[in-house]
Amino acid sequence: MKNRVKELRIEKNITQQELATAVNITRQAISYIEKNQKNPNIIIALKIAEYFKIPVDEIFELETADR
Repeated sequence: MKNRVKELRIEKNITQQELATAVNITRQAISYIEKNQKNPNIIIALKIAEYFKIPVDEIFELETADR
């Protein structure tokens, strides 16, 4: 799954720790999500979307074989 978490975080000028605290996960988890090493569960994805005040599908994009 591709995502724009790092891009949005930089635009908002916040650290990984600040975002992690806001969505109640670890800084390391944010790092893994930003590097596409781990996909967030639906609750975390929704919390991240709520934090940035944009729809989930504008942050996370499912990668399929035809893309």
